This record gives sequence, C-alpha cells and structure tokens, in this order.
Amino acid sequence: MRNIQTILVKSNDPAVFSTVSQALSEVEGFRIIFCEDDKSALRRLNEVDVDLILCDLAANVSEKDNALIRSRLTHASCARIIAFERDAMDEGIAMFERTASFMYLVKPFDAKLVKIVVKRALEHTELARRHRILSRELKLSLDDKIFEREPGGSVAGGISQFERLVYASPKMAELVEEAKIAARTNMPILIQGETGTGKELLARAIHFNSARMNSPMHSQNCGGVADDALHSELFGHVRGGFPGAISDRLGLFRAADKGTVFLDEVSEISPQFQIALLRFLQEGEVKPLGSDKVLSSDVRIISASNKSLEKLVEQGRFRRDLYYRLRGFMLEIPPLRERPEDIPVLTQFFVEKYAGVVGRRVLGVTSEVLKQLESYPFSGNVRELETEVQRMVAVAEQGGYIALRHLSDKIRRVTVPEDRQAGWMPEGATLKEKVESLEKMLLSRELAEHHWNQSRVAEKLGLSRVGLANKIRRYGLRRDASHA
Repeated sequence: MRNIQTILVKSNDPAVFSTVSQALSEVEGFRIIFCEDDKSALRRLNEVDVDLILCDLAANVSEKDNALIRSRLTHASCARIIAFERDAMDEGIAMFERTASFMYLVKPFDAKLVKIVVKRALEHTELARRHRILSRELKLSLDDKIFEREPGGSVAGGISQFERLVYASPKMAELVEEAKIAARTNMPILIQGETGTGKELLARAIHFNSARMNSPMHSQNCGGVADDALHSELFGHVRGGFPGAISDRLGLFRAADKGTVFLDEVSEISPQFQIALLRFLQEGEVKPLGSDKVLSSDVRIISASNKSLEKLVEQGRFRRDLYYRLRGFMLEIPPLRERPEDIPVLTQFFVEKYAGVVGRRVLGVTSEVLKQLESYPFSGNVRELETEVQRMVAVAEQGGYIALRHLSDKIRRVTVPEDRQAGWMPEGATLKEKVESLEKMLLSRELAEHHWNQSRVAEKLGLSRVGLANKIRRYGLRRDASHA
C-alpha cells in the first residue's frame, strides 16, 4: 500500500469532522479531505486519488448526485463506509447494501472505532486489488498469444500515480518529483504543454499536495475572455460597477483566499490585464470593478499555457516582469508522442474508468491494440487517447477483450514499425566492443518488453536502478529507438 492513504469525508456534521480528525492523523499516513455536500465530493473524486470515502447519509439528494452511489460505478476500487443516525437505521442499511459499502457506522461513533474500520477497509480493498490483478494475469496467461506482452499493473508495480495523473515514463516521473517539490512551497507555478497533456490535472494534484489543500481551488480559462469580464471573474465587481452588474461579485481571488487559483491559457490575456495581474502577484491587492476599495487576498497562482511564454516575451507580446513572476517553478509536460511508454498504463486506467461508468466488464486489451496505440502520434495527446478508449469500451463486447476491430479507423490504419532484431549479430571488432553491443541490445529489448519500466527491468537483470540509468545514458538509449 502507498505511504499516504487519502480519506474523503462527506458530511455537514461538525461532530463527524471532529471524530475523523481525531482518529486519523497525517503522522500515521492519512490525508483527510472534507466535503460538506455530494456535489463537491464528486468533484474531489475526479480530482484526487481517493482510497476511501466515508459518507454521511444524505437526505433529498438525487441518485445521480449521490456520491456514494456514483462512486460504486466510477471509482469501484475506492473503499466505501456509510454513516447515519440510529433513527435512520432502515434507510441507512438499505443504502449500505445498495452501494456494497465495507461497513456502516451509527452516529455518534467513537474515534477508535473509526480508526479500526478505516484500516480494515483499506486492507480489504488492497487485497481485493491484488486478487483482481492476479486473476487477470492468470486469465491472460491461459489465453493465446494475443496477450504475449506482460500485463501492466502487476502486483510488482509499474504504474505510478500523482492523484489522477497516471504515468510510467521516466520523463513524467521526473516532472512529478519536481511538481511535488513545488507543491511544498507557496511560489507561483507555470505549467506549459500542448493541448490535452493534462495541465489542469497536474495543477489540481499540486494543490491537493500542498499546505493549501483544505482551502478552495478555483479555475479560470483566460482564452477569448474580454478584459472587463476577466477582471470581474477574478477581482470581482460591485453592484452598478458596469452596465448589467445587478449584484456584487466576490471574484475568484477572494473566493480562493488561502487556496489556489488556476489560470489556463494565461498567454491570451491582454497587455492591459497583464498589468493588473502583475500588481496582484506583487502586492496581493484586489480592487473589484467599480469599487474604490482595495482589498487583499492570499492565493497561490498556478498558470498554464500551450504556447511558450518565453517566446512571447521575446516577441514583445508578453510582459517580461510578469513572466518571471509567474514562473516561480516552470513545469513542462511532454506530449504523449514523446512518452509512448505511458500509453499502456493510461489505456488500462481509462478502460477501468469507463467500464465502471457504463457498467461493462472488459477483461483486457490485446497486445495488437497497444502496439497500434503506441504507433499513433496522438496530436490531441492524453485527451485524444481517453476519447478513443471511452469509445472502445462502449463498443466492446460484455465480458470480452478490446481487440483491433474496436479501434477507430485512423488508428487501425497506422503502420506499426517492424521488429528488426531477428538475426541480429553483435557489432564491433574487439571482444569489448562486441560485449558492449550485446549489452546495449539486451537492455534495449528488456526496456521495450517492459514498456520502459526501469524498476522492473533493473530487478530482472540484477542491476540497481542507478546502475541501469547509467547504462541507458552510456548507450544513448531512447524509448522511440528501443526496437532499432
């Protein structure tokens, strides 16, 4: 199990918050996220990697908005516990059975009981996860050679996750480590990357791993928004401040006080608004539109752009002083085509996600499908891959595998590079050169076979992770050249 276990508590009862806080501490490896209603709980489930959800029984909440009911489908691997008053026993037990929750707690409950039940639920969920993976691997091993590649997500590992950001590539591992360092500070962060690479997902992961995690995070897309409208959204306005302002507006900077504001497409803001944003970053001052009063707000700005702000600065289209203010930390998300080793783990993640949503049982993805996906350039990056997987899950047969026939035509028609290692002979004149050539070929083959999961390759070859990394650098190995 991971060192940190995330518990999402949905309740508007202060006694529940108090008891859970008393029972589960960060020192013992628990991270608690509190939500007062089902809608905010559902948002958090899609933003944060949650291990267990503890829901207070809610009255007058529709089925589509009920976090416990929805989580059973959309987050099947998340453990569930339900809490309710003694006089709601019948309704509570009915919901307990319907949602296949691990346990129910009758209020008021004891902190010691909460701790025991949560630990047991997490242990049960982890055992179920391992059983599910082993069962799938056994099924694949008994099938024919369409599953000749080692299945991803084995008990030994291979999939890394930063909240809802899933990856296996060294490039993303390095990026996430830098993001975790940035999260521990209060400095502004600039995230750059192509459309669809997951910039907002990374921003939310940073927020929920920072000291501001229990304060709000609000997002604003700055693209195509007029200055007055953007000023109103971020700084707020007073009634009568401009035509149509019939009431006061708080603005995201004040609404997210002590929290985080994510500004997407920050490259699109006008030169005039750049001045207002720069002043806020320097002074923390908020002046609502139409008001003479200057207020203050403490928020961390995470901005994102699919264009290079540095190039815009050189072209005179973006203020240099604002650029340096925004880039306290600079995080560059590589496009999916530069990290194809992430495609298998992302595919499996999306299969499990959408199979739960549509109530469809999908046993796995064939190796031929993964080869086609890895060979496709994905100009729309992870977002395009997610849409493709969602479509494949929808058309796949119940209880079957995702096969080539389920791929969209444009991906199925992509030519997969041939394996040119057949009949290979070591190069070089001396024995040392031939041995090095052989070592390079073997490393390349093992890395390709394990989708560049360096931990697994190092373990298999009896190397340390550092030793393997040194050899990769020495031989100049790259993922896109692993079959050369």
